[in-house]
Amino acid sequence: MKIIAIIGPTAVGKTDISIEIAKRLNGEIINLDSVQIYKYLDIGSAKPSKEEREQIPHHLIDCVDPFTDFSVSDYKKMANEKIREIISRGKLPILVGGTGLYLNSLYYIMNFNDSKQDLAYRSELEELAKVNGNEFVHNLLMKIDESSASQIHPNNLKRVIRALEINKISGKNKKDYRENLILNEDYEFILIGLNMDRKKLYARINRRVDSMIDNGLIDEVKKLKSLGLNDSFNSMKGIGYKEVLGYLDKKYELDTMITLIKLNSRHYAKRQLTWFKQYEKMKWFDLDTYSNINGTIIDIERYILEQD
Repeated sequence: MKIIAIIGPTAVGKTDISIEIAKRLNGEIINLDSVQIYKYLDIGSAKPSKEEREQIPHHLIDCVDPFTDFSVSDYKKMANEKIREIISRGKLPILVGGTGLYLNSLYYIMNFNDSKQDLAYRSELEELAKVNGNEFVHNLLMKIDESSASQIHPNNLKRVIRALEINKISGKNKKDYRENLILNEDYEFILIGLNMDRKKLYARINRRVDSMIDNGLIDEVKKLKSLGLNDSFNSMKGIGYKEVLGYLDKKYELDTMITLIKLNSRHYAKRQLTWFKQYEKMKWFDLDTYSNINGTIIDIERYILEQD
């Protein structure tokens, strides 16, 4: 089964290009972004607009309650169901987004339930967190698995504890599982990577953040907070949401909040590019080499058709 994946760093321009590719290739888009999957998180997640979604069917957007502890395993199950559904209609599934773990869950054979549990150790860690704080438990992980710790926020206690639990039971770090991945041969992936000059990308990110603020990001987060959501929920740990929560909690001023969102977004884009460079079969398209989007779309379409 053939699947297209159009990926790249935040703000690079995936939405416009993917919609046009879907139109040309009789495709439907499956979201590959871990924040856009949540309901009510619209502005800060840079979801495709209503008008854009009306042009081409989009799936796995606005489908998860933000109070839900949604996992990569959950995404894998839902995405596989959508892929089969789209193919059954004679359409081409096109994954679009920038969440590397979501892509890995489909590109590789990953069993998220193959590690045993140690409930007593888990309870011990939970108690340590109550007494000494989440940062204390996160530091325990940092000492034995720095790679995993650097990717997990200290307040995401569940994931921190799970990483420690895996290490205690198996003697392996989560990194060890990532480095021994087997390709999923159920799908024939065509990987399309979008990139551009770093300075231009960072300028686009800065402009996007300014636009989000102008379009009501702060009011959006106020509303989410009034529903009972805070930074303990995975849905609110995304860049943009966690910084606005900090501003609303009077941890810093407005200008500092905006600076933090821009800085964290740029750092995230850099991590995304590092992650996506691991895929040997990725075909990269440098958007700086094109005078307009049409040239990019034509070359991407040509490349995809050549893979038949």
